[in-house]
Order: sequence, then structure tokens, then C-alpha cells
Amino acid sequence: MIEIREATKAQSADIARLIMMAMTDECCMHFCGVGHGLPDFLRMMTMLVEREDSQYSYRNALAAMDEDRMVGIAVSYDGARLHELRRAFIQAAKECIGKDHSGMDDETQAGELYLDSLAVLPAYRRQGIARQLLKAVKERADRMGLPCVGLLVDKGNPAGEALYASVGFRYVNDSLWGGHPMKHLTL
Repeated sequence: MIEIREATKAQSADIARLIMMAMTDECCMHFCGVGHGLPDFLRMMTMLVEREDSQYSYRNALAAMDEDRMVGIAVSYDGARLHELRRAFIQAAKECIGKDHSGMDDETQAGELYLDSLAVLPAYRRQGIARQLLKAVKERADRMGLPCVGLLVDKGNPAGEALYASVGFRYVNDSLWGGHPMKHLTL
């Protein structure tokens, strides 16, 4: 039986790998500077997950656990805190992957709990785990007093968009992020 729990700092490496799965290798490489690759990006992401002041912090992660194995994650944070939380990523990217992302577009705004990353290991997909994580994220938004959960879904990911629609997410507008055309959805 899968249990959704608050993630812990000790799970940082697993969380980082799942965040990268959600981002895709192509997107991770988009963020890397010349001469840097996925191993560098993983080291950086693990460091960011271990921190408390990062958008990717373990404190922002819900873990789907099959006994002691992390099989999925949902990373979300208050959209009003984007710029504050992103500082850690911008600094780490300069130091670890040789690229300045200080001009990066905003993917969220105040008034929503932003679902930054959602991933489930391939062997555990189609078992309702993503739905459990989405429900837990919505409950987190309610506890925080935020009116909705927001996310960006790549226009080239119709399966992801269908999942979000099936739990009640609605289209808000089009967006461009990480070089990809996206749709902004809210629940």
C-alpha cells in the first residue's frame, strides 16, 4: 500500500532524481552550461533539495512511499515566494553547472500553491499514485490558506494534461517556460 508522507532531508538524493525525471533529461540539459551534464545537474539538485531555502527543498516535497521505497514525489510551494526560493537555484546554477539563470521567466505567482514537480517511477505508474499526490497537494494548499494549486504542463504532454484534467484542473492561459510552450492550469 502506498502512503503519502512529508519528505525528509535523508531522502534528498531520491527526491532530486524524481524531480529530474519530472523535468526530463532534455530540460535538465537546457539548464546546464557548456561542459556540464546530467551528473552535474543531479549533484546540484541534490544539494538544493537538502536546503531549506530552495524551491526544491525536501520541506516542499511530499513523498509516495511503498514501505521504505520512494516511488513518487510532488514538490510544491507558495507562488508568492518564487523569487525568494529561486535565489538558491540561480546561485547554485552559476557555481555547479556554469550558467546564469537570473533572467528566467516566472512560472507562478502569488495566490497559488505551485506544483513544481510531480513524478512517479515507471514501474508504479497507472496505480493512482499521481492522483494521491495531487490530492495531498490540494490539501496542503487548503491548510496554507491558498485558493488554488497551479502548475505548468508542456503542450507536448497530453497524457499529463489529461491526468490533471481528470482531477479537476482547468486551463488558465498559455505560457512559455524552459523553452517549451506550456499551459497554465489550476485546481
